[in-house]
Amino acid sequence: MRTLIVLIFILIQSVVLFAQDQQLAYQYFRAGEYEKSASIFENLLKKNQHNYTYLKYLIQSYQQNEQYDKATAVIEKNLLTSRNKHYLQIHLGYNYQLQHEQEKAKVYYEKAIASIKKNPNQGYMVARTFQDCLLLDYALKAYKKTMEKNPNANYNIQIAKIYGEKGDLELMFNTYLDYVEKNKNNLKLIKSYLGKYITNDSEDTANLLFKKAVLIRSQSNPQNTWNQLLSWLFMQQTDYGKALIQEKALFKRNKTSLNPIFEMGRIAFNASDYYAAKKCFSYILDNSNSPIDQLSSKLFLLQITITNDPKSEVIESKFQELLNSYGKTTSTLDVQMVYANYLTYVKNAPEKATDVLQHALSLQLNKFQTATIKLSLADIFVFTGKYNKALIYYTQVQSKLKNHVIAQHARFKIARTSYYKGDFKWAQSQLKVLKKSTSQRISNDALDLNLLILDNTAKDSIHTALKMYSKADLLCFQNRKEEALHILEQLLVAHKGHSIEDEALFKLAQLEVEKENYEQAITYYSKLIEINKEDILVDDAVYNIGLIYLNKLENPSEASKYFEDIIFNYPSSIFLVEARKKYRKIRGDDLQ
Repeated sequence: MRTLIVLIFILIQSVVLFAQDQQLAYQYFRAGEYEKSASIFENLLKKNQHNYTYLKYLIQSYQQNEQYDKATAVIEKNLLTSRNKHYLQIHLGYNYQLQHEQEKAKVYYEKAIASIKKNPNQGYMVARTFQDCLLLDYALKAYKKTMEKNPNANYNIQIAKIYGEKGDLELMFNTYLDYVEKNKNNLKLIKSYLGKYITNDSEDTANLLFKKAVLIRSQSNPQNTWNQLLSWLFMQQTDYGKALIQEKALFKRNKTSLNPIFEMGRIAFNASDYYAAKKCFSYILDNSNSPIDQLSSKLFLLQITITNDPKSEVIESKFQELLNSYGKTTSTLDVQMVYANYLTYVKNAPEKATDVLQHALSLQLNKFQTATIKLSLADIFVFTGKYNKALIYYTQVQSKLKNHVIAQHARFKIARTSYYKGDFKWAQSQLKVLKKSTSQRISNDALDLNLLILDNTAKDSIHTALKMYSKADLLCFQNRKEEALHILEQLLVAHKGHSIEDEALFKLAQLEVEKENYEQAITYYSKLIEINKEDILVDDAVYNIGLIYLNKLENPSEASKYFEDIIFNYPSSIFLVEARKKYRKIRGDDLQ
């Protein structure tokens, strides 16, 4: 028994030591210590003579040290013992190429290619080895030869990737389309590869080439795959209207599900493209008998009405109509919450909104639904100035759903409420935790608020200017816009030259836009630009001036100057793509 235990112990130790050697060899190779890596790989290969990975790394270690004779010897030895492993010919050829003996190298490359005719099953390894040696033209030749000899083989993904590496986008896109034409179930996979090249800019070269390739196939051989890819492309470009045309065509052919159109409408709504969102949800209402689809679409359409025309007299009656038709139950929870938001932030009736949400809390809810309603109630308490009560609700949500994104959202609201109250240190302590939030939006919001506090407290020990700004920020949230305007105007006078000046000017401009005082808004944006042309808010200000001239003052000629400014002077701006689209549209370019 003791002997058996000793043997097991020795075996375990040998396995552990072997694994350590392997890890150490890779570590030396990555660190560029090729002599050490070669020494270990030599020993590993002796114990595992047929391990190609060890052989490959040993060859590369020799080559990196310019020990070409050693590399030749180990390759030829393995060729003698493994006659069917024709991909080793490539390593031998590459070894000669590294010594600038191109003609010798070519002989071995051609031998490897020729071997595919006799043994197509080796074709993939031959092509893959060419790729590993960055011999892309030979790799293409090998993949194509293998597919020619074996009609069941499909290496179009590998071929497309090589075309991408070579920068031949047109051939790459067409090869991906060849693949998906034969493997329609792998459309999602192909989208992931295409996504590395497609941008949100419809005028980008890759986007134009891809659209052209899909349209040619769509015209010569109409099928759902091409509509799906065009819809996907337009979604990447935020051309939701064009994407809807493709999804309608798909639905007409196969009336199975309206989910893609619903999802498109939701994305368009969140992107503030209310025109496209309205078309999506209206289409669903006209073509679906599902009560869930009907309710969700009606709610989105009602929210679009609130956004476009908040004073519309039909809004209240529409809410009552939905609640009467579908009931005040868990199935209409979204309706009740949107209604509460409308009552609070549009109708300025927070007490009535609180009653709506308190009733919702009395329903049979899961913990996530309860948390979401409590967050909305806490927001209303902030709106009405009941900060401590709001903090209690936020804290309850955070403690009940630890590490969940809803809890992170609650923590951000705790930080924001503390910021509103002027307690900047406590706000920062919460924001630091949120920098690593799993939600990109929460993480970005936390970074922005933390940066605002940092930038404007460093040289102001009593934080007077920031307290004025945070007070104005709170008043904006509470829909007390005139009071906010007054405080911001005072701030600019009392703290001229302070680092908070740019934020104050930006917020003043936004408030003036809401009041439809567009010329005054432009004045504030222009002052911000004059203060510091390198300021983080400058491109926002330039773009917003362009929007005012285009959409509010109906002066496209003047608007184009600001969009052009973004294009040429702010190439890293998040508004670059939209500015280019608007600039080209004003100029009369064909954007189809």
